Amino acid sequence: MARPISASHDLRRDEILNVAADCFARQSYPATSMNDIAAACGTSKARLYHYYESKEAILFDLLDRYTQKLLVIIGQVQATAHRQALDERATLHELIRAFLREYETSATRHAALLGSTQFLGEEQREVILNRQRDVVSAVTRFLRRAYPDRVGKTNQTAVTMTLFGMINWTFTWLRPGGAMSYPAFADEVIALLDRGLN
Repeated sequence: MARPISASHDLRRDEILNVAADCFARQSYPATSMNDIAAACGTSKARLYHYYESKEAILFDLLDRYTQKLLVIIGQVQATAHRQALDERATLHELIRAFLREYETSATRHAALLGSTQFLGEEQREVILNRQRDVVSAVTRFLRRAYPDRVGKTNQTAVTMTLFGMINWTFTWLRPGGAMSYPAFADEVIALLDRGLN
């Protein structure tokens, strides 16, 4: 009979993913070794292999969980909008705020998503890229519903990528406790959309 996995196993995997994301952000995925991750975790490489068979397995689990979380956020915003009877524009605004709330605490995971996906094997990379496409498609739908007179088939990609361009790279410059907070930046993005898309 197989030994049951302890409740602490998943917690330990979460810790490893957090540490690995920090390592990948600090020194890049290619430059990070399993030894680096093990040392940063305060454990041995052999112990790290108990949880993950390879650095690529760590990266995939990190990106798999993170992209699933982004899709969950979209679903939560839709449920909130339905429950609170928000109009389409208010729903989009809530989505922007929700993404930026997540980005504030997941900067290193987001950096890995944007900068390390190409290092996955083909099959795993396709899983992550498909999830990213699902996120982009959902945001496009939110934008089209929020600004039906301005966002159509001919410009929807440009407008969607403009929005992602504004929010996706915050991990490179926006710091918790800095001159501008993440909620304040969300308000700036929303104001720019409203002024530019009306």
